[in-house]
Amino acid sequence: MPGSVPLPGSGPSSSPSPSSIAIDDIPRSSVTVSGPAHVLRVTLLMAGSCLPILGAVLIAPVLPKMQDHFASVPGAKALVPLALTVPALSLALLAPFAGVLVDRVGRKRLLIAATLLYAVFGTAPLWLDSLGAVIAGRALVGVTEAVIMTCCTTLIGDYYSGARRVKYLALQTMCASASATVFFVLGGAAGSAGWRAPFWIYAVSLVLAPLMAVSLANPAAGATAAGNSAAATPNAESSAVESSVAESSAAESSAAGMRRPFPWRQMGGICALTFFGAVVFYTVPVEMSYLLDDLGVTNSGVIGLASAVASAATVGGAVTFTRLKRSPGPVLPVALGLGALGFGLMSLAGNAPLLVVGAVVNCVGTGMLLPALLTSAMSRLAFEDRGRGTGLWMAAFFGGEFVCPLVLLAGESAVGSLAGAVGVLGLAAAAGAAWLWAARRRAGAVDPRPLPEQLV
Repeated sequence: MPGSVPLPGSGPSSSPSPSSIAIDDIPRSSVTVSGPAHVLRVTLLMAGSCLPILGAVLIAPVLPKMQDHFASVPGAKALVPLALTVPALSLALLAPFAGVLVDRVGRKRLLIAATLLYAVFGTAPLWLDSLGAVIAGRALVGVTEAVIMTCCTTLIGDYYSGARRVKYLALQTMCASASATVFFVLGGAAGSAGWRAPFWIYAVSLVLAPLMAVSLANPAAGATAAGNSAAATPNAESSAVESSVAESSAAESSAAGMRRPFPWRQMGGICALTFFGAVVFYTVPVEMSYLLDDLGVTNSGVIGLASAVASAATVGGAVTFTRLKRSPGPVLPVALGLGALGFGLMSLAGNAPLLVVGAVVNCVGTGMLLPALLTSAMSRLAFEDRGRGTGLWMAAFFGGEFVCPLVLLAGESAVGSLAGAVGVLGLAAAAGAAWLWAARRRAGAVDPRPLPEQLV
C-alpha cells in the first residue's frame, strides 16, 4: 500500500506484491456518479452508516432512569451501563464474520435483511421487562450493526474509486460524528417521556430498508472497464440497479478462480494501527465530561457545548482530509501527531477554555485519521475480499472503541489522574506518529501508486 507503513519483513527494497498494485483499477459496479439516483444512493449509505452511532449514544441520556427502574435487580449498577456498550462489543467481535458473509452472500440482500432486523431488536426493550432480556436484545442490535456497517462501507468501496472513494469515506466519518450529537439530543428529548421512549427511534430502519432495496445497485466483480467508464452516464444506472443477485454471485464465482491470496499481513498492520487509532479517536467523546468535571465545570449545558465544539472539529478534520488530495499514507503521521498535540494541551490544561482548545486540536487530527485509516484499508482489497477486509477493519475500530475507557481507567490508576492518563496516551500517539514518519522515510518517500485524484 502506498504511503503506508512497511510491515515486518518488508523494507525499502521490497517490491509491492501484485495484490497491492492497481487494486483501485479493478472496475466497480456501473453506477452513476451524479443526479438524483446518485444522491439517494449516497444518502442511504450514509444513513445506514449512522445506525451503529444511533445504537451507541441514543440511550445514554436515559441510563439514570433505567437505573432507577431496575434498581431492585442484583448488579443493576453494572448491568445498566452494559446496555449502552454491549452493541459495540458485539460489533467488534462479529464484524469479521459479517465480512465473510458479505463476500459470500452478497452485499445488498444482507444489508436489507440486517436493516429490517435492526428495527426488530432495537425496539425490543419497549416490550421487555427483564434487564437480562434488554441486554440480550442490545447485543443482537450489535450483530445487525456489524452487518450494516460492513455492508455500507463495502458498497462505498464497490461503487467508487479514487478521489470519489476518498470523498465518500470521509463523508461517512463526518456523518457519523455529526449524527452522534443529533442522536444524543433526540435521546434526551424522547427520554423525558420515560426510559423506554427513545427505543421507538430504532424503527427508522423500517423506512430505510425498502429504499435500499429499490435504490442500491448490486455490484458485480465481472464488470468491464468500459462499464466503469460508463459510470458517468445516466444510461448505466438502470442496468446496474436491475442486476440480479444470481448474476452478481456468478460474477463473483468466476472471479474466485483468479483470486489472489487474502492480504493478511497488510491488513494486520493497518488493523493494529486502527485499533490504536480508535482509542485515540474516542478519548475526547468518552472522557471530555470527566475532564471538565475535574476542572470544576459541572453545568450540563456547558459540557454539552464543549462536546459539540469538539464534534464539529472532527467533521472539520474529515473535510480537511478530502481537500488534501493526497493518498492516506502521508496523512497518517500528521493526523496522529495532531491528536498527540491535542492530548498534550488537554493534560496540561488548568482551565476549561484551554481544555477545549486541546480537544479541538485533537479532534481535527482524529477527523483526518479515521478516513485515512479506512481509505488505506480499502485500497488493499480486491472486490472478492472487500467484505472480509472491511469486517476486520470494523472489528479493529470498534474493539478500540470498547477498550478506550478501560485503557484510560488503567492509566488513571497508574499515574493518579485522568489528565495524566490522557498525557500518557498523547506520548504514545506522538511515538506512533514519529514511527510512521520514519517508516515512510525509510521506505523512500516515493509513492509507487497514483494519488486518489488520478484514479477517477
